[in-house]
Amino acid sequence: MTGEKIRSVRKERKAGLDLLEPDEEPAATGPIKANRGSKIFSGSNHKIIRSSSQQNQNHGDTDSAYPVHECVFRGDVRRLSSLIRTQNIAQKDVHGNTPLHLAVMMGHKECAHLLLAHNAPVKVKNAQGWSPLAEAISYGDRQMITALLRKLKQQSRESVEDKRPRLLKALKELGDFYLELHWDFQSWVPLLSRILPSDACKIYKQGINIRLDTTLIDFTDMKCQRGDLSFIFCGDAAPSESFVVLDNEQKVYQRIHHEESEMETEEEVDILMSSDIYSATLSTKSITFSRAQTGWLFREDKTERVGNFLADFYMVNGLVLESRKRREHLSEEDILRNKAIMESFSKGGNLIEQNFEPMRRQSLTAPSPNTISWEEYITAETGKAPHLGRELVCKESKKNFKATVAMSQDFPLGIESLLNVLEVIAPFKHFNKLREFVQMKLPPGFPVKLDIPVFPTITATVTFQEFRYDEFDESIFTIPSDYKEDPSRFPDL
Repeated sequence: MTGEKIRSVRKERKAGLDLLEPDEEPAATGPIKANRGSKIFSGSNHKIIRSSSQQNQNHGDTDSAYPVHECVFRGDVRRLSSLIRTQNIAQKDVHGNTPLHLAVMMGHKECAHLLLAHNAPVKVKNAQGWSPLAEAISYGDRQMITALLRKLKQQSRESVEDKRPRLLKALKELGDFYLELHWDFQSWVPLLSRILPSDACKIYKQGINIRLDTTLIDFTDMKCQRGDLSFIFCGDAAPSESFVVLDNEQKVYQRIHHEESEMETEEEVDILMSSDIYSATLSTKSITFSRAQTGWLFREDKTERVGNFLADFYMVNGLVLESRKRREHLSEEDILRNKAIMESFSKGGNLIEQNFEPMRRQSLTAPSPNTISWEEYITAETGKAPHLGRELVCKESKKNFKATVAMSQDFPLGIESLLNVLEVIAPFKHFNKLREFVQMKLPPGFPVKLDIPVFPTITATVTFQEFRYDEFDESIFTIPSDYKEDPSRFPDL
Protein backbone atom coordinates (compact mmCIF):
# COMPACT_ATOMS: atom_id res chain seq x y z
CA MET A 1 0.00 0.00 0.00
CA THR A 2 1.35 3.37 -0.95
CA GLY A 3 1.59 6.28 1.47
CA GLU A 4 -1.23 7.94 -0.43
CA LYS A 5 -3.53 4.99 0.12
CA ILE A 6 -2.59 4.75 3.78
CA ARG A 7 -3.48 8.38 4.22
CA SER A 8 -6.77 7.90 2.40
CA VAL A 9 -7.79 4.85 4.44
CA ARG A 10 -6.78 6.51 7.72
CA LYS A 11 -8.70 9.62 6.83
CA GLU A 12 -11.86 7.74 5.95
CA ARG A 13 -11.63 5.80 9.22
CA LYS A 14 -11.25 9.13 11.03
CA ALA A 15 -14.23 10.76 9.37
CA GLY A 16 -16.36 7.65 9.16
CA LEU A 17 -16.86 8.36 5.47
CA ASP A 18 -17.23 4.81 4.29
CA LEU A 19 -19.49 3.80 7.15
CA LEU A 20 -22.44 6.04 6.33
CA GLU A 21 -25.07 3.44 5.59
CA PRO A 22 -28.88 3.28 5.57
CA ASP A 23 -30.69 1.35 8.30
CA GLU A 24 -30.29 -2.40 8.21
CA GLU A 25 -33.33 -4.63 8.26
CA PRO A 26 -33.60 -6.64 11.47
CA ALA A 27 -32.56 -10.24 11.04
CA ALA A 28 -33.74 -11.71 14.34
CA THR A 29 -35.61 -14.86 13.49
CA GLY A 30 -36.30 -16.11 17.01
CA PRO A 31 -39.46 -15.44 19.03
CA ILE A 32 -38.10 -12.13 20.32
CA LYS A 33 -37.33 -9.38 17.81
CA ALA A 34 -34.35 -7.09 18.30
CA ASN A 35 -35.17 -3.42 18.80
CA ARG A 36 -33.01 -1.51 16.33
CA GLY A 37 -33.61 1.78 18.10
CA SER A 38 -32.15 0.55 21.37
CA LYS A 39 -28.86 1.94 22.64
CA ILE A 40 -26.34 1.00 25.31
CA PHE A 41 -23.27 3.08 25.98
CA SER A 42 -22.07 1.97 29.36
CA GLY A 43 -18.82 0.52 30.56
CA SER A 44 -20.56 -1.43 33.30
CA ASN A 45 -22.25 -4.79 32.98
CA HIS A 46 -26.00 -5.03 33.51
CA LYS A 47 -27.37 -7.95 35.48
CA ILE A 48 -31.10 -8.57 35.24
CA ILE A 49 -32.52 -10.28 38.32
CA ARG A 50 -35.44 -12.53 37.52
CA SER A 51 -37.33 -15.19 39.37
CA SER A 52 -36.00 -18.72 38.93
CA SER A 53 -39.20 -19.80 37.20
CA GLN A 54 -38.93 -16.94 34.73
CA GLN A 55 -35.26 -17.76 34.06
CA ASN A 56 -36.07 -21.42 33.50
CA GLN A 57 -38.93 -20.53 31.18
CA ASN A 58 -36.79 -18.12 29.13
CA HIS A 59 -33.88 -20.57 29.12
CA GLY A 60 -36.18 -23.23 27.74
CA ASP A 61 -37.22 -20.87 24.93
CA THR A 62 -33.69 -19.87 24.03
CA ASP A 63 -32.41 -23.44 23.84
CA SER A 64 -34.48 -23.87 20.69
CA ALA A 65 -34.24 -20.29 19.43
CA TYR A 66 -30.50 -19.61 19.65
CA PRO A 67 -28.55 -22.89 19.95
CA VAL A 68 -25.56 -21.65 17.94
CA HIS A 69 -25.34 -18.46 19.98
CA GLU A 70 -25.42 -20.44 23.22
CA CYS A 71 -22.63 -22.86 22.31
CA VAL A 72 -20.48 -19.96 21.01
CA PHE A 73 -21.15 -18.03 24.24
CA ARG A 74 -20.00 -21.05 26.24
CA GLY A 75 -17.02 -21.61 23.92
CA ASP A 76 -18.24 -25.12 23.04
CA VAL A 77 -16.39 -25.71 19.74
CA ARG A 78 -17.36 -29.38 19.54
CA ARG A 79 -21.09 -28.67 19.76
CA LEU A 80 -20.71 -25.73 17.36
CA SER A 81 -19.08 -27.97 14.74
CA SER A 82 -22.05 -30.35 14.94
CA LEU A 83 -24.65 -27.56 14.71
CA ILE A 84 -23.01 -25.37 12.10
CA ARG A 85 -24.17 -27.33 9.04
CA THR A 86 -27.84 -27.43 10.02
CA GLN A 87 -28.40 -24.10 11.81
CA ASN A 88 -28.61 -20.52 10.54
CA ILE A 89 -25.26 -19.00 11.56
CA ALA A 90 -26.38 -15.56 10.31
CA GLN A 91 -29.28 -15.39 12.79
CA LYS A 92 -29.41 -12.42 15.17
CA ASP A 93 -30.35 -12.89 18.81
CA VAL A 94 -32.55 -10.61 20.92
CA HIS A 95 -29.73 -8.05 21.14
CA GLY A 96 -28.99 -8.11 17.40
CA ASN A 97 -25.78 -10.12 17.76
CA THR A 98 -24.86 -12.93 15.39
CA PRO A 99 -22.84 -15.92 16.68
CA LEU A 100 -19.75 -14.27 15.11
CA HIS A 101 -20.36 -11.12 17.17
CA LEU A 102 -20.36 -13.20 20.36
CA ALA A 103 -17.29 -15.24 19.41
CA VAL A 104 -15.28 -12.07 18.73
CA MET A 105 -16.47 -10.11 21.78
CA MET A 106 -15.70 -12.99 24.12
CA GLY A 107 -12.37 -13.91 22.53
CA HIS A 108 -13.48 -17.42 21.56
CA LYS A 109 -11.07 -17.67 18.62
CA GLU A 110 -11.71 -21.29 17.64
CA CYS A 111 -15.45 -20.61 17.40
CA ALA A 112 -14.81 -17.45 15.37
CA HIS A 113 -12.50 -19.19 12.90
CA LEU A 114 -14.97 -22.07 12.52
CA LEU A 115 -17.79 -19.61 11.79
CA LEU A 116 -15.62 -17.74 9.26
CA ALA A 117 -14.70 -21.03 7.58
CA HIS A 118 -18.43 -21.57 7.04
CA ASN A 119 -18.82 -18.04 5.62
CA ALA A 120 -20.57 -16.37 8.55
CA PRO A 121 -21.48 -12.80 7.45
CA VAL A 122 -19.01 -10.10 8.50
CA LYS A 123 -20.82 -7.01 7.18
CA VAL A 124 -23.70 -7.14 9.64
CA LYS A 125 -24.45 -4.84 12.58
CA ASN A 126 -25.96 -5.53 15.98
CA ALA A 127 -28.61 -3.40 17.72
CA GLN A 128 -25.94 -0.89 18.78
CA GLY A 129 -24.67 -0.52 15.20
CA TRP A 130 -21.41 -2.49 15.55
CA SER A 131 -20.08 -5.14 13.18
CA PRO A 132 -17.96 -8.15 14.22
CA LEU A 133 -14.94 -6.31 12.76
CA ALA A 134 -15.59 -3.31 15.02
CA GLU A 135 -15.81 -5.62 18.03
CA ALA A 136 -12.57 -7.35 16.99
CA ILE A 137 -10.78 -3.98 16.85
CA SER A 138 -12.04 -3.26 20.37
CA TYR A 139 -10.85 -6.65 21.64
CA GLY A 140 -7.46 -6.00 20.03
CA ASP A 141 -6.41 -9.43 18.72
CA ARG A 142 -4.45 -8.69 15.52
CA GLN A 143 -4.89 -12.16 14.03
CA MET A 144 -8.68 -12.00 14.46
CA ILE A 145 -8.89 -8.48 12.96
CA THR A 146 -6.89 -9.66 9.93
CA ALA A 147 -9.06 -12.76 9.45
CA LEU A 148 -12.27 -10.72 9.61
CA LEU A 149 -10.95 -8.04 7.25
CA ARG A 150 -9.97 -10.64 4.64
CA LYS A 151 -13.31 -12.43 4.93
CA LEU A 152 -15.17 -9.11 4.64
CA LYS A 153 -13.40 -8.28 1.38
CA GLN A 154 -13.92 -11.79 0.03
CA GLN A 155 -17.66 -11.63 0.80
CA SER A 156 -17.91 -8.19 -0.82
CA ARG A 157 -16.32 -9.52 -4.03
CA GLU A 158 -18.61 -12.54 -4.04
CA SER A 159 -21.66 -10.31 -3.51
CA VAL A 160 -20.71 -8.23 -6.56
CA GLU A 161 -20.27 -11.37 -8.67
CA ASP A 162 -23.60 -12.80 -7.45
CA LYS A 163 -25.37 -9.63 -8.59
CA ARG A 164 -23.56 -9.50 -11.92
CA PRO A 165 -25.91 -11.73 -14.05
CA ARG A 166 -29.03 -9.88 -12.87
CA LEU A 167 -27.34 -6.53 -13.41
CA LEU A 168 -26.21 -7.38 -16.94
CA LYS A 169 -29.70 -8.63 -17.82
CA ALA A 170 -31.25 -5.37 -16.57
CA LEU A 171 -28.74 -3.26 -18.51
CA LYS A 172 -29.35 -5.25 -21.69
CA GLU A 173 -33.10 -4.64 -21.49
CA LEU A 174 -32.62 -0.93 -20.86
CA GLY A 175 -32.42 1.41 -23.86
CA ASP A 176 -29.15 3.16 -24.75
CA PHE A 177 -28.93 6.70 -23.35
CA TYR A 178 -26.86 9.73 -22.38
CA LEU A 179 -27.31 11.13 -18.85
CA GLU A 180 -25.73 14.25 -17.36
CA LEU A 181 -25.78 15.10 -13.66
CA HIS A 182 -24.15 17.83 -11.61
CA TRP A 183 -22.79 17.65 -8.05
CA ASP A 184 -22.57 20.70 -5.78
CA PHE A 185 -21.15 20.10 -2.30
CA GLN A 186 -21.98 22.22 0.78
CA SER A 187 -21.09 22.04 4.48
CA TRP A 188 -22.31 23.53 7.75
CA VAL A 189 -18.67 23.75 8.91
CA PRO A 190 -17.49 27.40 8.74
CA LEU A 191 -15.32 28.19 5.69
CA LEU A 192 -15.45 24.60 4.42
CA SER A 193 -18.09 25.34 1.78
CA ARG A 194 -15.70 27.81 0.13
CA ILE A 195 -13.24 25.04 -0.76
CA LEU A 196 -15.72 22.27 -1.58
CA PRO A 197 -15.75 21.17 -5.22
CA SER A 198 -18.51 20.76 -7.76
CA ASP A 199 -18.54 18.26 -10.59
CA ALA A 200 -20.32 17.52 -13.85
CA CYS A 201 -20.67 13.81 -14.65
CA LYS A 202 -21.59 12.38 -18.04
CA ILE A 203 -22.86 8.81 -18.29
CA TYR A 204 -23.06 6.90 -21.58
CA LYS A 205 -24.89 3.58 -21.64
CA GLN A 206 -24.94 1.22 -24.62
CA GLY A 207 -25.87 -2.45 -24.41
CA ILE A 208 -24.12 -3.79 -21.30
CA ASN A 209 -21.39 -1.14 -21.39
CA ILE A 210 -21.26 2.04 -19.30
CA ARG A 211 -18.87 4.99 -19.45
CA LEU A 212 -18.66 7.71 -16.78
CA ASP A 213 -16.73 10.93 -17.49
CA THR A 214 -15.87 13.14 -14.52
CA THR A 215 -13.61 16.10 -13.74
CA LEU A 216 -13.24 15.47 -10.00
CA ILE A 217 -10.32 13.07 -9.48
CA ASP A 218 -10.15 13.19 -5.72
CA PHE A 219 -11.35 15.17 -2.72
CA THR A 220 -8.96 14.61 0.18
CA ASP A 221 -7.09 16.63 2.79
CA MET A 222 -9.71 19.37 2.30
CA LYS A 223 -8.42 19.94 -1.23
CA CYS A 224 -9.97 18.91 -4.52
CA GLN A 225 -7.94 17.51 -7.38
CA ARG A 226 -9.21 18.27 -10.88
CA GLY A 227 -8.57 16.24 -13.97
CA ASP A 228 -10.17 14.42 -16.87
CA LEU A 229 -11.15 10.86 -15.98
CA SER A 230 -13.24 8.18 -17.65
CA PHE A 231 -14.47 5.03 -15.94
CA ILE A 232 -15.45 2.27 -18.34
CA PHE A 233 -17.46 -0.85 -17.46
CA CYS A 234 -17.56 -3.55 -20.16
CA GLY A 235 -20.17 -6.12 -19.22
CA ASP A 236 -18.98 -8.79 -21.66
CA ALA A 237 -15.37 -8.73 -20.40
CA ALA A 238 -14.01 -11.06 -17.75
CA PRO A 239 -14.74 -9.77 -14.21
CA SER A 240 -11.06 -9.02 -13.59
CA GLU A 241 -10.91 -6.87 -16.74
CA SER A 242 -14.39 -5.37 -16.87
CA PHE A 243 -13.62 -2.14 -15.01
CA VAL A 244 -10.95 0.30 -16.14
CA VAL A 245 -10.18 3.96 -15.37
CA LEU A 246 -8.58 6.30 -17.93
CA ASP A 247 -6.55 9.40 -17.14
CA ASN A 248 -7.20 11.35 -20.33
CA GLU A 249 -4.63 14.04 -19.53
CA GLN A 250 -1.71 11.68 -18.94
CA LYS A 251 -3.04 9.10 -21.44
CA VAL A 252 -2.67 6.17 -19.06
CA TYR A 253 -5.15 3.59 -17.80
CA GLN A 254 -5.48 1.28 -14.82
CA ARG A 255 -7.61 -1.80 -14.33
CA ILE A 256 -9.45 -1.65 -11.02
CA HIS A 257 -8.15 -4.58 -9.01
CA HIS A 258 -10.06 -6.26 -6.22
CA GLU A 259 -7.50 -8.20 -4.24
CA GLU A 260 -4.91 -6.56 -2.05
CA SER A 261 -1.42 -7.73 -1.27
CA GLU A 262 -0.40 -9.15 2.09
CA MET A 263 1.41 -5.89 2.90
CA GLU A 264 -1.62 -3.75 2.05
CA THR A 265 -3.84 -5.84 4.33
CA GLU A 266 -1.36 -5.67 7.20
CA GLU A 267 -1.06 -1.90 6.85
CA GLU A 268 -4.83 -1.52 6.83
CA VAL A 269 -4.98 -3.55 10.07
CA ASP A 270 -2.44 -1.12 11.58
CA ILE A 271 -4.71 1.78 10.64
CA LEU A 272 -7.79 0.09 12.11
CA MET A 273 -6.01 -0.65 15.37
CA SER A 274 -4.78 2.94 15.79
CA SER A 275 -7.98 4.79 14.82
CA ASP A 276 -11.37 5.42 16.40
CA ILE A 277 -14.09 2.88 15.60
CA TYR A 278 -16.96 4.68 13.86
CA SER A 279 -20.52 3.70 13.14
CA ALA A 280 -22.49 6.29 11.17
CA THR A 281 -26.02 5.39 10.15
CA LEU A 282 -28.39 7.45 8.03
CA SER A 283 -31.65 6.77 9.85
CA THR A 284 -34.73 6.85 7.63
CA LYS A 285 -37.15 5.19 10.08
CA SER A 286 -39.19 8.36 10.67
CA ILE A 287 -38.70 10.03 7.30
CA THR A 288 -41.65 11.89 5.74
CA PHE A 289 -42.15 14.14 2.71
CA SER A 290 -44.21 17.33 2.57
CA ARG A 291 -44.80 19.65 -0.38
CA ALA A 292 -42.44 22.64 -0.39
CA GLN A 293 -44.25 25.99 -0.45
CA THR A 294 -43.49 29.21 -2.31
CA GLY A 295 -44.84 32.77 -2.14
CA TRP A 296 -45.06 35.40 0.63
CA LEU A 297 -48.75 36.27 0.92
CA PHE A 298 -50.39 33.48 -1.04
CA ARG A 299 -48.63 30.19 -0.37
CA GLU A 300 -48.77 27.48 -3.00
CA ASP A 301 -46.98 24.22 -3.75
CA LYS A 302 -43.58 24.78 -5.33
CA THR A 303 -43.29 23.54 -8.92
CA GLU A 304 -40.33 24.56 -11.09
CA ARG A 305 -38.36 23.41 -14.10
CA VAL A 306 -35.14 21.51 -13.42
CA GLY A 307 -33.25 21.42 -16.70
CA ASN A 308 -35.86 20.36 -19.26
CA PHE A 309 -38.18 18.74 -16.73
CA LEU A 310 -41.11 20.14 -14.73
CA ALA A 311 -40.80 19.00 -11.11
CA ASP A 312 -42.72 19.13 -7.82
CA PHE A 313 -40.56 20.06 -4.82
CA TYR A 314 -40.81 18.26 -1.47
CA MET A 315 -39.26 18.84 1.95
CA VAL A 316 -37.57 15.76 3.41
CA ASN A 317 -38.36 15.54 7.13
CA GLY A 318 -36.91 13.22 9.78
CA LEU A 319 -33.58 12.46 8.11
CA VAL A 320 -31.11 11.83 10.95
CA LEU A 321 -27.42 10.93 10.95
CA GLU A 322 -26.65 8.85 14.04
CA SER A 323 -22.92 8.52 14.68
CA ARG A 324 -21.02 6.65 17.38
CA LYS A 325 -17.32 6.67 18.15
CA ARG A 326 -15.39 4.16 20.27
CA ARG A 327 -11.79 4.37 21.48
CA GLU A 328 -11.37 1.88 24.35
CA HIS A 329 -8.65 0.14 22.30
CA LEU A 330 -6.54 3.29 21.89
CA SER A 331 -3.62 4.48 24.01
CA GLU A 332 -3.27 8.06 25.18
CA GLU A 333 -0.59 8.49 22.51
CA ASP A 334 -3.01 7.29 19.80
CA ILE A 335 -5.67 9.74 20.95
CA LEU A 336 -3.27 12.69 20.94
CA ARG A 337 -1.91 11.80 17.50
CA ASN A 338 -5.42 11.39 16.05
CA LYS A 339 -6.46 14.72 17.54
CA ALA A 340 -3.46 16.36 15.84
CA ILE A 341 -4.50 14.81 12.52
CA MET A 342 -8.04 16.20 12.78
CA GLU A 343 -6.74 19.64 13.78
CA SER A 344 -4.49 19.55 10.73
CA PHE A 345 -7.48 18.79 8.51
CA SER A 346 -9.58 21.57 10.02
CA LYS A 347 -6.81 24.07 9.22
CA GLY A 348 -6.50 22.89 5.64
CA GLY A 349 -3.32 20.85 6.16
CA ASN A 350 -2.66 17.31 5.02
CA LEU A 351 -1.02 14.13 6.22
CA ILE A 352 2.00 14.50 3.95
CA GLU A 353 3.03 17.65 5.84
CA GLN A 354 2.47 15.99 9.23
CA ASN A 355 4.22 12.75 8.21
CA PHE A 356 1.65 10.55 9.97
CA GLU A 357 2.30 6.94 9.03
CA PRO A 358 0.91 3.89 10.81
CA MET A 359 3.28 1.77 12.88
CA ARG A 360 3.07 -2.02 13.13
CA ARG A 361 0.60 -2.73 15.93
CA GLN A 362 0.81 -5.66 18.32
CA SER A 363 -2.22 -7.40 19.82
CA LEU A 364 -3.58 -5.78 22.97
CA THR A 365 -3.74 -7.53 26.31
CA ALA A 366 -7.04 -9.40 26.32
CA PRO A 367 -9.82 -7.85 28.44
CA SER A 368 -10.85 -9.57 31.66
CA PRO A 369 -12.97 -12.69 31.09
CA ASN A 370 -16.72 -12.12 31.29
CA THR A 371 -18.49 -13.30 34.43
CA ILE A 372 -21.93 -13.02 32.82
CA SER A 373 -23.87 -16.24 32.35
CA TRP A 374 -25.70 -17.18 29.17
CA GLU A 375 -29.02 -16.90 31.01
CA GLU A 376 -28.21 -13.37 32.21
CA TYR A 377 -27.20 -12.35 28.69
CA ILE A 378 -30.12 -13.77 26.74
CA THR A 379 -32.84 -12.75 29.23
CA ALA A 380 -31.58 -9.19 29.61
CA GLU A 381 -33.98 -6.47 28.53
CA THR A 382 -33.71 -5.48 24.89
CA GLY A 383 -31.51 -2.38 24.70
CA LYS A 384 -29.78 -3.21 27.96
CA ALA A 385 -27.62 -6.13 26.93
CA PRO A 386 -24.77 -7.01 29.29
CA HIS A 387 -21.60 -5.68 27.70
CA LEU A 388 -19.17 -8.35 26.54
CA GLY A 389 -15.49 -7.68 25.91
CA ARG A 390 -13.39 -4.63 26.70
CA GLU A 391 -15.04 -1.87 28.75
CA LEU A 392 -16.67 0.62 26.39
CA VAL A 393 -15.42 4.16 25.87
CA CYS A 394 -18.08 5.48 23.53
CA LYS A 395 -19.63 8.77 22.44
CA GLU A 396 -22.71 9.22 20.30
CA SER A 397 -24.22 12.13 18.45
CA LYS A 398 -27.20 12.85 16.25
CA LYS A 399 -27.57 15.41 13.49
CA ASN A 400 -30.80 16.28 11.72
CA PHE A 401 -30.45 16.95 8.01
CA LYS A 402 -32.71 19.35 6.17
CA ALA A 403 -33.14 18.26 2.59
CA THR A 404 -35.33 18.82 -0.46
CA VAL A 405 -36.14 16.62 -3.41
CA ALA A 406 -37.67 17.58 -6.76
CA MET A 407 -39.74 14.83 -8.39
CA SER A 408 -40.60 14.93 -12.09
CA GLN A 409 -43.25 12.84 -13.86
CA ASP A 410 -41.70 13.80 -17.25
CA PHE A 411 -38.28 12.16 -16.77
CA PRO A 412 -38.00 9.23 -19.24
CA LEU A 413 -35.83 7.02 -17.00
CA GLY A 414 -37.32 5.03 -14.10
CA ILE A 415 -35.78 4.86 -10.63
CA GLU A 416 -35.24 1.10 -10.94
CA SER A 417 -33.22 1.61 -14.12
CA LEU A 418 -31.16 4.35 -12.47
CA LEU A 419 -30.42 2.04 -9.53
CA ASN A 420 -29.00 -0.58 -11.91
CA VAL A 421 -26.68 1.99 -13.49
CA LEU A 422 -25.64 3.36 -10.09
CA GLU A 423 -24.89 -0.14 -8.85
CA VAL A 424 -22.16 -0.40 -11.48
CA ILE A 425 -20.47 2.83 -10.41
CA ALA A 426 -21.27 2.47 -6.66
CA PRO A 427 -17.60 1.84 -5.72
CA PHE A 428 -17.20 5.62 -5.99
CA LYS A 429 -18.45 6.65 -2.58
CA HIS A 430 -20.59 9.66 -3.41
CA PHE A 431 -22.42 7.63 -6.08
CA ASN A 432 -23.03 4.93 -3.50
CA LYS A 433 -24.67 7.50 -1.22
CA LEU A 434 -26.86 8.65 -4.12
CA ARG A 435 -27.92 5.04 -4.76
CA GLU A 436 -28.79 4.53 -1.08
CA PHE A 437 -30.83 7.73 -0.98
CA VAL A 438 -32.76 6.94 -4.16
CA GLN A 439 -33.65 3.52 -2.71
CA MET A 440 -35.86 5.23 -0.12
CA LYS A 441 -39.61 5.38 -0.65
CA LEU A 442 -39.72 8.69 -2.53
CA PRO A 443 -42.80 10.62 -3.69
CA PRO A 444 -44.12 9.84 -7.22
CA GLY A 445 -41.84 10.59 -10.18
CA PHE A 446 -38.08 10.69 -10.73
CA PRO A 447 -35.73 12.67 -8.39
CA VAL A 448 -34.31 15.22 -10.85
CA LYS A 449 -32.83 17.27 -8.00
CA LEU A 450 -32.08 16.14 -4.44
CA ASP A 451 -29.95 16.92 -1.39
CA ILE A 452 -28.07 13.99 0.13
CA PRO A 453 -25.69 13.78 3.11
CA VAL A 454 -22.54 12.21 1.64
CA PHE A 455 -20.18 12.68 4.60
CA PRO A 456 -21.03 13.48 8.26
CA THR A 457 -20.32 17.19 7.68
CA ILE A 458 -21.02 17.53 3.95
CA THR A 459 -24.21 17.54 1.87
CA ALA A 460 -24.40 17.32 -1.91
CA THR A 461 -27.05 18.69 -4.24
CA VAL A 462 -27.42 16.38 -7.23
CA THR A 463 -29.17 17.70 -10.35
CA PHE A 464 -30.03 15.59 -13.39
CA GLN A 465 -29.52 18.18 -16.11
CA GLU A 466 -30.03 16.20 -19.29
CA PHE A 467 -31.29 12.84 -20.50
CA ARG A 468 -31.74 11.50 -23.98
CA TYR A 469 -31.92 8.10 -25.65
CA ASP A 470 -29.01 7.88 -28.06
CA GLU A 471 -26.51 5.67 -29.85
CA PHE A 472 -22.73 5.98 -29.62
CA ASP A 473 -19.63 4.86 -31.40
CA GLU A 474 -18.38 1.67 -29.71
CA SER A 475 -14.87 3.16 -29.51
CA ILE A 476 -15.85 5.29 -26.49
CA PHE A 477 -16.08 2.05 -24.45
CA THR A 478 -12.57 0.89 -25.37
CA ILE A 479 -9.10 1.88 -24.21
CA PRO A 480 -7.46 4.17 -26.81
CA SER A 481 -4.49 2.52 -28.54
CA ASP A 482 -2.06 5.29 -27.53
CA TYR A 483 -2.81 4.93 -23.78
CA LYS A 484 -0.31 3.02 -21.65
CA GLU A 485 -1.12 0.90 -18.64
CA ASP A 486 -0.05 2.27 -15.25
CA PRO A 487 -1.19 -0.14 -12.48
CA SER A 488 -0.30 2.35 -9.75
CA ARG A 489 -1.84 5.54 -11.21
CA PHE A 490 -4.78 5.42 -8.77
CA PRO A 491 -3.65 3.69 -5.56
CA ASP A 492 -7.08 4.04 -3.91
CA LEU A 493 -8.86 1.99 -6.60
